[in-house]
Amino acid sequence: MAAGEYVSVSSQADTERADLLRESKELAANPKQEYEELVAIYVERGLDTALASNVATQLMQHDALGAHGRDELGISDTLAARPVQAAFASAATFSVGAALPLLVVLMVPTAALMWGVAGSSLLFLGLLGVLAAHTGGAPMIASTARVTFWGALAMALTAAVGTLFGVAA
Repeated sequence: MAAGEYVSVSSQADTERADLLRESKELAANPKQEYEELVAIYVERGLDTALASNVATQLMQHDALGAHGRDELGISDTLAARPVQAAFASAATFSVGAALPLLVVLMVPTAALMWGVAGSSLLFLGLLGVLAAHTGGAPMIASTARVTFWGALAMALTAAVGTLFGVAA
């Protein structure tokens, strides 16, 4: 899980770097056009043309690439892709999430193990969906249903592949 997250977020970081490099070249090649793009962005956001022009001028004098990265490309230091941080977060959440069904293995009789682990995993997914929705201020039912549905689908597909190859319980 952590490796996949690292690769995914690294790809995002690579894309952001490439976008900023391309924007840097555009700023060097045609600063007037880039200035006009920035003014248009601010006008579209609700500033009048004079204020938008003033804001664009000041931001381009201070940090032209930063202004274009943030306002044209949507890239900021705060929201920049951080692959190592994402990998550690993924590893930690996966480990905690995996611990709960493992505890069920210790408590459920062998005959009921498959259904006990599957059912408790869905219950735990639902509870974690509620926690995540509450923490993030997202809609409770939709967030919980999404987490539980995709978890159930992943388990069903895993079981189907296991059955296909003759390794399912």
